[in-house]
Amino acid sequence: MKNIFKNYADYFKDNPHGYWFRKKLYGWGWTPVTWQGWLVVGVYILCITLFAFTIDENSPPNELMFTFFLPIALLTAVLIRIAYKKGEKPSWQWGPPKKDK
Repeated sequence: MKNIFKNYADYFKDNPHGYWFRKKLYGWGWTPVTWQGWLVVGVYILCITLFAFTIDENSPPNELMFTFFLPIALLTAVLIRIAYKKGEKPSWQWGPPKKDK
């Protein structure tokens, strides 16, 4: 288990291009690796939480669509756009990349 955390730490510290988001070590997608990337993810989570507070048991489905689901879809699209622009090109990866020796 200790080796897995060391692999993650080494992989994320090796960031010569200054990416905000690096490819995940396992699977497809990104992981935030700089304070800017973590700030973007934090703001995304905060916005989702704030939109969740607009829902109550008396909310009609029409209102729910425009006050929760649509904003969440737009926020998610913005998050993905930022990750594409400020991160590595995502691809399937299973473990740390092999270093050329």
